[in-house]
Amino acid sequence: MNHQPRRSSTMQGPRVCDIREDGMAAKRDDRKAFEALLRVKPGSKVDLGRFDCAATFGREKGPTTDELSQVLARLTDLQARIWAEAKHAVLVVIQGIDAAGKDGTIKVIAGAFNPQGTPVTSFKVPSALELAHDYLWRVHQRVPAKGEIGIFNRSHYEDVLIVRVHALVPEERWRARYEQIRNFEKMLTDEGVTIVKFFLAIDRDEQRQRFQDRVDDPTKRWKFSPADLAERSRWDDYSVAFSEMLRETSTSYAPWYLVPANRNWLRNLAVGEILADRLDALNPQYPPAAAGVEGTKVE
Repeated sequence: MNHQPRRSSTMQGPRVCDIREDGMAAKRDDRKAFEALLRVKPGSKVDLGRFDCAATFGREKGPTTDELSQVLARLTDLQARIWAEAKHAVLVVIQGIDAAGKDGTIKVIAGAFNPQGTPVTSFKVPSALELAHDYLWRVHQRVPAKGEIGIFNRSHYEDVLIVRVHALVPEERWRARYEQIRNFEKMLTDEGVTIVKFFLAIDRDEQRQRFQDRVDDPTKRWKFSPADLAERSRWDDYSVAFSEMLRETSTSYAPWYLVPANRNWLRNLAVGEILADRLDALNPQYPPAAAGVEGTKVE
């Protein structure tokens, strides 16, 4: 499923963030931690048409450079502890439309980690073997092991997004997948996997500009395909699919974070801070040394 979803033109509505029915915190909480600001409440109505994809929450680009550096330093330390302790498995899911910044986000955030303990999986068109199995088969194989922070660039959620929009399976099948996915993620968390899911939201104008930048830049032109325009024409359908996905699958044990992604610097800071806070809550520790190691003099 290498077609990435598009968002509806209704997402270009008023740029407001002081609403509650979309599951987000009000704008007056600007300096509140991103983890609380951007978490989608389970069962809440997500109104992408009113979501401000260019929100800054009172922050400015310049000062956040130092903030991001500090966040990345936290991530480096936390990942080193998680890798050494080999007690926790962490799955980071990143979804978004074409040009939402999934690759850029992964480059920045995973850049803070030792690649040895950070497998990144990009889910593309299923192979013949994968299609011969259930849709979660290939996903389960890529779930990180204890000690790893695994990153999914797109994920099992394509099976309620592109599969829905393109009517690849009957509605009763893709609709049943919401509960199946919730159960799958509950099983993973029960088995000790921490799941952190990010939806990167850009508006239609921002996507148009990013597409145009790709076309105009010879070094980025390879990223653009005429098929992207065909998918873009389905913006409204994808908007509905995204909204329902967020409402149906943001849970207390595997929440979605709806990230304003028009501004790369805000997106990176928000994702980095949320992930650092979630990892910090695991309280990872370096394991104790073997008996007799402390005080040893190496000749």
